[in-house]
Amino acid sequence: MFANLTGWHMIILLVVILLLFGAAKLPALAKSMGQSARILKGEIRESRAEDQASAHAAGAHQQNADAPTAAPYTAGPRTTE
Repeated sequence: MFANLTGWHMIILLVVILLLFGAAKLPALAKSMGQSARILKGEIRESRAEDQASAHAAGAHQQNADAPTAAPYTAGPRTTE
């Protein structure tokens, strides 16, 4: 769709956007887009950390379930020699 865009097309597109939104609104628009991107990155990072923590906890739980259980220690009869 955008494969045929050249430098002139981009300049015309930027001029049209400037005319539609006005020069005063563009910095505020760019700032809000940047904040939205930062929030999205933070949420993705938190989601990945939660997924890793839950996978780690599930792996540790599975590892403990597979481990053989040790018999309790019982003292045998004492012998003295």
